Amino acid sequence: MSLKNINSNKSFEGWHKQYTHTSSVLNCEMRFAIYLPPQATIDTPVPVMYWLSGLTCSDENFMQKAGAQKLAAELGIAIVAPDTSPRGEEVADDENQAYDLGLGAGFYVNATQAPWKKHYQMYDYIVHELPALIEANFPVTKQRVISGHSMGGHGALTIGLRNPNLYQSISAFSPICNPTRCPWGEKAFSAYLGQNKEDWKAYDSYEILVQLSQHQPILIDQGSDDSFLKEQLKTESLLTLTSKNTAEITINIREGYDHSYYFISSFIESHLRFHAINLGLLEKH
Repeated sequence: MSLKNINSNKSFEGWHKQYTHTSSVLNCEMRFAIYLPPQATIDTPVPVMYWLSGLTCSDENFMQKAGAQKLAAELGIAIVAPDTSPRGEEVADDENQAYDLGLGAGFYVNATQAPWKKHYQMYDYIVHELPALIEANFPVTKQRVISGHSMGGHGALTIGLRNPNLYQSISAFSPICNPTRCPWGEKAFSAYLGQNKEDWKAYDSYEILVQLSQHQPILIDQGSDDSFLKEQLKTESLLTLTSKNTAEITINIREGYDHSYYFISSFIESHLRFHAINLGLLEKH
């Protein structure tokens, strides 16, 4: 599988690079970004944090706005930011070009319904195809952690929880915690997965956590002034579980913060340190 480098920028002695490649899983050309810290060499490969972005975003939002590169360079963690959906003229989109379905809104599921099924296999792309590509072409180890924002926070939680052998820790900003019971999730899941709501539960972090007694460490940050909090994000559903579940999950409600990258950039370093501890790069205090 050939990679085409379309952009490179030096950053904190490491490199931010963008690549395109043909995806056999998504049946289209895809783009991703990778930040390689200065420690990343053939002799000293580094672990990877996969960052999943939210609705309407691409690989560029996090890399340009979050301010993660400085600490990632210090810790020796690579960051991979994929796109949020398949792209291209042949790829199905919402007929009304809505922001919450179709292009830019893949929801990190494997679609089972027409016309989405041919291209919208984002779960398999994130879990299998993209990491295999990264590990074959860059100086990284097989150690992975996963994080994301909003729709991407939903993706990070569900993908991480369903694959505990692949991801050593999970974090999220403002995640859609209970998508089977919110307008965004109901719209996307009915289109991509059909009308059987039992099928939806495989992509709902609340429903997954209800069935688990143990899982990887999880860190969630949520702004108290997030306009999507009550109707769409449903953070309270996970808060009800934390008192019942002895497994490690931390949910921080951050007073006055909203849904934006101002919020993410304020706390991204704590997430990187959290993952570094679980990767064995830092000691837990």
